[in-house]
Amino acid sequence: MQLAVKSELFENEVAADRRDRSQDARRSLGRVVSCDGSRATIASTVAGAAGLDPESWTVGRMISINLGATRIVGLVYEMHAVSPVWDEATDNVIHIQVELLGEVTETPDNRVRFQSGISTYPPIGAIAHRIRTGDLALVHDLGSRNGVAIGALTQDPTIPATVCIDDMLARHFALLGTTGVGKSSAVALLLRKAIAARPRLRVLILDPHNEYAGAFPDRALSIDAEGLDLPFWMFKLEEFAEVLFRGRAAFEEEADILREVVSAARERYRGGTQRNPMRDLNSTLLKRPLDAGMARREDGAGSAGDMPTPYRIIDAIAIIDELIGLHEMRWPRPSLRSLKVRLETLHGDPRYQFMFARANMMETMAPVVAQIFRVPHHGRPITVFQLGGLPSEVVDAVASVLARLAFDLAMASQGTYEILLLCEEAHRYVPADQSLGFLPTRQAIARIAKEGRKYGAYLGVVTQRPGELDPTILSQCSTIFAMRLANEVDQQIIRSAISDASASTLKFLSSVGNREAIAFGEGVATTMRMRFAEVPRHELPAMDLVAGVEGRREPGLDEMVRRMRG
Repeated sequence: MQLAVKSELFENEVAADRRDRSQDARRSLGRVVSCDGSRATIASTVAGAAGLDPESWTVGRMISINLGATRIVGLVYEMHAVSPVWDEATDNVIHIQVELLGEVTETPDNRVRFQSGISTYPPIGAIAHRIRTGDLALVHDLGSRNGVAIGALTQDPTIPATVCIDDMLARHFALLGTTGVGKSSAVALLLRKAIAARPRLRVLILDPHNEYAGAFPDRALSIDAEGLDLPFWMFKLEEFAEVLFRGRAAFEEEADILREVVSAARERYRGGTQRNPMRDLNSTLLKRPLDAGMARREDGAGSAGDMPTPYRIIDAIAIIDELIGLHEMRWPRPSLRSLKVRLETLHGDPRYQFMFARANMMETMAPVVAQIFRVPHHGRPITVFQLGGLPSEVVDAVASVLARLAFDLAMASQGTYEILLLCEEAHRYVPADQSLGFLPTRQAIARIAKEGRKYGAYLGVVTQRPGELDPTILSQCSTIFAMRLANEVDQQIIRSAISDASASTLKFLSSVGNREAIAFGEGVATTMRMRFAEVPRHELPAMDLVAGVEGRREPGLDEMVRRMRG
């Protein structure tokens, strides 16, 4: 009897907080019993024999603390019963730990707005309850910014999760999550939303696993090793040396010889077949590299010899032969012969025909840029660059060329072409351990991250191991979608990137469901836990190469060997 009277008095006391009398009378209510600068503790009671209902206190949900014209918004991150023994016969007191995020304020003209941060802290005894649907939508409202729905809030699926595409792109973004959580389908969804919102946007996907080829059947061009034309003369000297020496450090003498040989081959190509090759040899090769136009450019972008002008490999080999035949030797013959063998082997390797087969049919970069960056795009603004079919030794160098071209094209277009470079498995190209990565690739991607916004070059980073990613690159990504991460090191990386005002949200990183993410940064109104919308089956990336093999014939051994050889 006493419990019934107590419950009735409590109900009458807080009835004013309910919007209408039809609201569930069991709605969970509590009182603030402690508060510091960023957190509060709420005391509430739970009937021992009562079943749980949608209004129950639960971890991960937002709540309101009612101050009249102001409602403080908090996030429940921890709960515990005060008594270690649960009593089925009576009410049990529980304490709910809440992180204070901001406040909803009603103005005299009946307008409601949300702002981050707390201007008025709740007094002891203030009433707390589950947040109203309208307030929850207001917390995640982008205001005057253009928002695009990419899913729904986890707490209330009726409220769309929106992101500002303009801010997400212009300030770069990252999508992080372990294998199998829906990372690739989320990327596919974000890219479709991006090209719909930004018609001038071109997207270049560095796809190391060849999984995005079928994700954009109506909006993308897929380029594999067989359809690729990336002339060797478009590679900077460092990039070409990476390919030539198979990722191993070149001997200093061979690297110096290669520099002079390439410079001379370019001079010979520009001079045409009518020029005297021996005169070219005397006027170019016998000068020091700095005298031959190899001085460093003032902008630090490389040397004049790195400019993407054509030359012929047969000229380079012929020049090495001429060097071998000189009476006064500048270089040891063994080094010259070794470099010649490397060039001949590379040129004859069928796996590298994308660099050599049609390289000298092109006089300019225009056909390559048009193919890779979809200029014009003809309704297909996305290029899926399948790196999986390339020799492993060349992948870093190719990624370096593509990242460099993306920045240069955006800069040359003066912002009329917007380029998004999406790096799948980004930790492969810009690893935290600088000794593991190819320096030109790191420099090209870092240049987009640091300077690209000024010219319309944007960066998207996708990785399952943020702990292995260069923190400098991650710090440049101002919008982050953190999906499930089980590794403590990876979680710590995210904690260091998120603002203190929503740090408790990251307690859920190891337990969020598939397709769920915690989004924070410039592209969203406030940190939100959301679930990405489902992508139609025919637009899903191919997550598994063995999926759908039923009904396909088994290739013969000879055919598989030919594929392995390229």
